[in-house]
Amino acid sequence: MSTTPEIIDTTGANASCCAPATEAAVGDEHALHLAKVFKALGDPTRVKLLSLIATNADGEMCVCDLTEPVGLSQPTVSHHMKVLVEAGLVTREQRGRWAYYQPVTGTLLEAAKTLASA
Repeated sequence: MSTTPEIIDTTGANASCCAPATEAAVGDEHALHLAKVFKALGDPTRVKLLSLIATNADGEMCVCDLTEPVGLSQPTVSHHMKVLVEAGLVTREQRGRWAYYQPVTGTLLEAAKTLASA
């Protein structure tokens, strides 16, 4: 004796293949900010620059000291640093002719927490 499996109609108006979106999801404005942070870290040079600054004993670094470790010209390093500043990962302070950068503690941690709790 053979039995035919029951066929369930999933094309109805109330059918859903996934759980509905929740209110806890990241909003549009916050998503733009998070994307900027993670996009800034999407480049290996910027990751290295941030790491250099964050691990420096002085807690800051001059742009003139960042060129050699990454093997790039000062204008190119300045461009990468601008992206990191705009993402809120570092701050920039002009001292005479040179720009000094300090890491913003918490930006990356907050971004990760936001995604983990969404």
